[in-house]
Amino acid sequence: MPRNSLSGFTAAAFAGLCISCATALAQQPRQYTTEDYAAAEKFMPYNVNPFAYQGVVRAQWLDDDRFWFRDVSASGVSYVLVDPAKGTRAPAFDQAKLAAALHEANGKIKNDPAHLQASDLSFFSNDSVLTLTASGATWRCDLGSNPASCKRLSSAADGPGPPQESDHADKEPPLTLSPDKKLGAFIRDWNLWVRNMDTGAETQLTTDGVKDYGYATDNAGWQHSDRAILLWSPDSKKIATFQQDQRKTGEMYLVPVTNSHPVLKAWKYPLVGDKEVTMIERVIIDVPTKELVRLKMPPDQHRSTLCDDMACHGSDWDDVEWSPDDAHLAFVSTSRDHKQEWLRVADTATGDVREVMSETAPKFFESGNGKINWHYLPSSNEILWFSERDDWGNIYLYDLTTGKLKNQITHGPGNVTQVLYVDEKARTIYFVGVGKEANRDPYFEHFYSVHFDGTGLKLLTPENADHNIKISSDGRYFVDAYSTPTEPQTTVVRDSDGKIVMQIGKQDNSKLLAYGWVPPTPIKVKARDGKTDLFGLMFKPSHFDASKKYPIVNLVYPGPQTGSCGNREFRASHGDMQSLAELGFVVVCIDGMGTPWRSKAFHEAYYANLGDNTIPDQVSGMKDLAAQYSFIDLDRVGMYGHSGGGNATAAAMFHYPDFFKVGIAESGNHDERDYEDDWAEKWAGLEVKNADGSSNYDSQANQNYAKNLKGHLFLAHGTMDDNVPPNNTLLVVDALIKANKDFDLLLIPNAAHGYGPASQYMTRRRWDYFVRYLAGGIPPNEYKMKPFSQVQAATRGGPDDPDELGDLDEPGDD
Repeated sequence: MPRNSLSGFTAAAFAGLCISCATALAQQPRQYTTEDYAAAEKFMPYNVNPFAYQGVVRAQWLDDDRFWFRDVSASGVSYVLVDPAKGTRAPAFDQAKLAAALHEANGKIKNDPAHLQASDLSFFSNDSVLTLTASGATWRCDLGSNPASCKRLSSAADGPGPPQESDHADKEPPLTLSPDKKLGAFIRDWNLWVRNMDTGAETQLTTDGVKDYGYATDNAGWQHSDRAILLWSPDSKKIATFQQDQRKTGEMYLVPVTNSHPVLKAWKYPLVGDKEVTMIERVIIDVPTKELVRLKMPPDQHRSTLCDDMACHGSDWDDVEWSPDDAHLAFVSTSRDHKQEWLRVADTATGDVREVMSETAPKFFESGNGKINWHYLPSSNEILWFSERDDWGNIYLYDLTTGKLKNQITHGPGNVTQVLYVDEKARTIYFVGVGKEANRDPYFEHFYSVHFDGTGLKLLTPENADHNIKISSDGRYFVDAYSTPTEPQTTVVRDSDGKIVMQIGKQDNSKLLAYGWVPPTPIKVKARDGKTDLFGLMFKPSHFDASKKYPIVNLVYPGPQTGSCGNREFRASHGDMQSLAELGFVVVCIDGMGTPWRSKAFHEAYYANLGDNTIPDQVSGMKDLAAQYSFIDLDRVGMYGHSGGGNATAAAMFHYPDFFKVGIAESGNHDERDYEDDWAEKWAGLEVKNADGSSNYDSQANQNYAKNLKGHLFLAHGTMDDNVPPNNTLLVVDALIKANKDFDLLLIPNAAHGYGPASQYMTRRRWDYFVRYLAGGIPPNEYKMKPFSQVQAATRGGPDDPDELGDLDEPGDD
């Protein structure tokens, strides 16, 4: 071989070797560092939310046209009392006195005035006496005495299963206070009692309540507590409630992880398709005489016109309204499949029941969004009724005697979502609406007034923003806190004509911006039909580089009772979406068809086909988004979600295995037949079983499609989940094993539906999974996130009610 040929070969080989080395180096997976994860954790809610607390107002009205709110500043929390009529604002009480009195009454409550956490305030005796909730208990505090003193009235008592005989051996039961605040109703040994709030004397109102057939008991299967579900009459002399019959209802069982004999947790939990489900027998109780009147009607279904429980918010019994004189009680009965409603009126002295009107919906009936919107108006002999019969949520006026329609009050496009006040004398309705203002985000809430005859529709909140409204008990004033996903909150007080009478606060986001925070990008994409507009939010890294390609991750919640993105108010954080973006992803949420707030047809898009899970819209939406933004890499698509979002994530991985490469399904209700009856029977109808054993619910069961898995799937569930029982995930696990599929599984011992102290661990594992399998990187070894106790402390130092925060940071939870 000639020398020059050898030299040429050597040079060529060396050049090729160098190219191979360079390619190999370029293809080396990125090693993520502890610093990378710390930079991501920087944007978690507990880190960024405190920078945006200042100026946020969560107004709570009192009965005398004043309201209070918790004001947060760098020095701590202060409680402010506002009187719009006088145009004044002042400290609500002496925080030093109250903190000292609470600490004296319970040494576990810190004597720390600047960080006092209180809620549910009511004032008496020229504001020197107040009742409040602190550390999970209700207190009555006299700040006028010397020294100030506090007395515990009751304590919270939530837990798996309805009340048991031994539950109150060492704690006060939770009370449902009468309108005059003089009496508190509670459950003891399956019977209803009342306590005199001044003397502490207790009176038993019912005597025949027994286990599984008790009075006012709170159990919807997925939700249960010791609180009494009832409605006091306006004069505090009567109680409307029920005797709940669960004697034939099936049970759910859970066993904790322990190194000793486990204690079986059992409670009534009706399932889809059960022949026998929980029923209620409606009763009226005269408190002074203890006389009980049973309404003369068959037992009713354990249902409401709005949610999958009879009490959608707190202890108040929904779909029930008293007449001003206590002589009559109006209520709505709901069919098991939520298709039919009957409005009835009962004589509270005799128990006689008269049916006024009814409505049947082809698929499912709802009476609003977040609030029940029908109202009983006996003084004018009328009924305000809510219906979506013309494809939009509207208000109708009916004659109370004949049950005949008098006139339609509101019209689409756009929905009435919540009727907040009815001025019967002026015959004017004040309501929250969405989608009624052209060229605005259809999810922005605005406030309106309209006359009973449908004339005089008036927009009271003109700003192009999402308006959170709290109205006074007499309708004279309302607090308007408005913001957008990118613009912080401004809070004002307006009168009933919409005129601003007081400036209350403006959220300060300067520290947030200085911290490096970036707002999400509102997005608009096309649905599965190529025509319908869908809306959502997109999160990009704060160090975003438009020349790069980013894998895309979708946080999903399919509804049908809510959507993926939540409301459109300003928030410093949206779970861990920005944090995940910081690790090199584009993260999106898209409110797909089958979710509320839009038209009825939009909401019904996949009725009776829960296996749809709005995934076709997520796919079309992300494809449209990638067409708009070239930095999105559709070859690397992931999804995650919790509860319904966990169900949807597994469904996406099984039904679209070539599109979705990575999925993390947390606590998913993967087969609705193993979930409480009310939820699925509303959205999918009653189960129909065929002779061959098949069912109309087969198509929604994820385990039936597990064999299609191609990508990386991570399943997680708490072993003591009393909302979505862990069998839901184990059904999928069983199918995956039988199909010989690789997957990852995390069972969190003794965790409920929210993961509590294990939330931080789950978040880190979630990041690791996307980094490893979607970004193709190597996560740092066992990155340690902020301890859960510090997470709780940071979250509970804000303007929101500390007793209503619940579990933290579960993505897309319901």
